[in-house]
Formats: sequence, structure tokens, C-alpha cells
Amino acid sequence: MTGTRRTVAALFLLPALVLLGALVVYPIGYSVVRSFYDQSGDGFAGIDNYTALFTDEGIRTALKNNVIWVVFAPTVATALGLIFAVLSERVRWGTAFKLVVFMPMAISMLAAGIIFRLVYDQDPDKGVANAVWVGVHDTFAQSSAFPKAHPGRQSPLEPAGGGAFITTSPVSAGEPVSLPLVGVAPGQMPDGAEPAAAAKPSPDKVTGTTWQDFTRGQGVGKLNGIDPAELGYAGMKIEAVKDGRVVASTTAGDDGTFTLPAAADGARLRLPESNFKEPYNGLDWLGPSLVTPSIIGAYIWMWAGFAMVLIAAGLAGVPRELLEAARVDGASEWQVFRRVTVPLLAPVLAVVTVTLMINVLKIFDLVFIIAPGSAQDDANVLALELYRKGFSEDQPGIASAISVFLLLLVIPVMWFNVRRLRREVRR
Repeated sequence: MTGTRRTVAALFLLPALVLLGALVVYPIGYSVVRSFYDQSGDGFAGIDNYTALFTDEGIRTALKNNVIWVVFAPTVATALGLIFAVLSERVRWGTAFKLVVFMPMAISMLAAGIIFRLVYDQDPDKGVANAVWVGVHDTFAQSSAFPKAHPGRQSPLEPAGGGAFITTSPVSAGEPVSLPLVGVAPGQMPDGAEPAAAAKPSPDKVTGTTWQDFTRGQGVGKLNGIDPAELGYAGMKIEAVKDGRVVASTTAGDDGTFTLPAAADGARLRLPESNFKEPYNGLDWLGPSLVTPSIIGAYIWMWAGFAMVLIAAGLAGVPRELLEAARVDGASEWQVFRRVTVPLLAPVLAVVTVTLMINVLKIFDLVFIIAPGSAQDDANVLALELYRKGFSEDQPGIASAISVFLLLLVIPVMWFNVRRLRREVRR
């Protein structure tokens, strides 16, 4: 009877063992063998392919990035999952909150990569990340409205160095000054700009107008003269300079007119370079220095929900009387969290962290999709380098060596996870 049961069990296991051998064991064995052969597959290369893992610049960059991924991505995702799990128990709409946080897990890596490729777009009008970043930046440091403005023909202004412009001759009180500029598209003029007005003379002050000296239509408008359709440079900063020192300054009104005190008499008027700064365009999220942290951010967005759900399940099994006893003994909520909740959740946190570590060692999709071609070398990881060596550069020997190396990295982490799970089952 025992033999019959074993035979039946073997027959039931046979299809799974055949599939396991064909889809797992055989590819691993073939990759190990192939890693010792050269590019053609005919010549024995020994350990040359494995030596390349530590001498090839691209593989070394990929290895360094994998270390960054393993250290930061699982840690941050687990920490956020823990925070979300604890907070979701304190609010009425905790279930809805968990659903929203977990929802990115329903999105494929391909779709998430496309989404974040758009999120990290350099153009603030397209990329959400830079739209937010530029909005915050401009709240504290407003960009200029006149980045393309410059003097036109026969202008009373000349370059002053550093992007500033200055009048060619000193100005006098009682004689209105004209500071015409061109180069700003009509649609990019400040919202508060009004039709330019001629400044009224004042015997003890320097007055003037700065405006867009351009009217649409060939032969329309008077050069260096204010025409009805021309707008004033609202908010333009003007400085009076004597002997290299600023003696007075002001800002033009909505119609471009300005007034300076008597101290400006005999000075030259300068339009400082701050008037003509290019608008802040945000960060280059997918540039060489930020591409890896940016992709890790996309990964955390997807997997923090996974960590939260597992930790929330563990939190549901924490004895509430222990938490209440700590509060009765005078512990604050932070002390209860740090000294009671976290230690009790340590096994769950370890499983989540190790699972995510295994996952990030094999990360490929997000890096391949999000990183542009110009920054893919800087964002490179081992799984991506395996693909590039095996398919783009036709070096199957080195690609096989990378795959074996990845397997060797994953095995200890998997062994740790299995051992911990067995220990939990025994309890």
C-alpha cells in the first residue's frame, strides 16, 4: 500500500518535475556551461567571462547601481509600508486608503515605466515632477518675464556684461528717458502689462518708460517711440549707477513707466541681468546624476502598497492588550510604536524586506523603459546589462556569466527567507 501511494504521488509530481526541469534546471545548467565559452560558443574561455564582471566598466556600473537598489529600495518601501499600515488603522477610511496605496500593484511594470517616463519629463508643461518643482521654486524665486528681451536698432541701451544693459549716456532729472526693448513674444508678456505710456517729466526726479518697441505688421510703428499697440514692461527693474555703484533703483509699473529720485540725476540707468534670466526649468530627473534615484522612486510607488498589505496583516495579529498595557504604563504613542509594535512586527518586516531585495536584484523593466538612451549607461543594472550583452552586443558568454552571478546573489537571500519561514511554521 505504501509503495502504491508513493507511485501515485510520483505520478502526480511528474508533470511538475518535468516542467521544473525543462524551464528552470536545464536553463540554469546550460547558462553555467555557456558562461565558460567565448562569443562563438566553440572556444573554451575559462574564467575570462567572470573576470569581465569586475573589469568591464558597464558591468561595474551595473553592479554599483544594484548595490544602491538593494540598500535603498527595499528599506524605503518597507518603511513606508509600515507607516501606511499603522496609520490606516487610525482612520475611518483606512480600507479606502489601503486600496489607493495598493492600486499601483495592479499596473504592469511596462505601464508604470511609461507613466513615470512622462512624470519625469523635463518640460514642466508635460512632466508632473518638474511642474511641482518649478511651482515651488517660483514661489520663492520668481523667474523673469523677459528672458529674450534685448535692445533693438538704434537703441539708447548697450550691453553692460553678464546679461545686463545700460544706457549709453547719463540721464538728467526733468528729461524723460526711453528704454525700448524687443524680443519678447506678445503672448509671453506679463499678465498685468498695459499699453505703454510716455512718462511725465518731473524737475527733481528721473522718469522714463521701458516697453516692448514692436508692433505687428511691416512698416508699422515708430522706432524708439511709443505706439498705441505696444505694451509696457511691467515689473522691469531699473538701477541708477554712478561710478560703478547703485545709487537708486525702482520697478516699472504696469504701463512701463518708472520714477527715480534726484540721486539718479547724472547716473546711467542699468537694466540688471535678473530681468533677463531664463525661466527655471526644473531638475533633469532622468539625467546622469538623478536617473537611478528617480527610477527607485517609481519602484517604491509600486511596491510600498505590497509592503503595506503584508505588514497590515501582521499588525492585525499583534495582541492589543500589549499595546494597551504599554499605554497604561505611560508610554507615548511613539514609544509604543518603536518599542512594542516594531519589535512584534520584526518577523514580518524581515520577510517583506528580503522579498523586496530578491525582487530588486532582478529589476529590469523600469530601468529599461524609464531611463532614456543618453542616461541608460548611468542607470544600468545587472539584469539590463545581461540583456544588452546577450542581445545588443552579441556576447552570450558574458551574458551567461552575469546570469550565474545574479543567481549566486539571489540564493543566499532566498535561503535566508526560506529558513525564516520554516522557523515561523515551527512556532
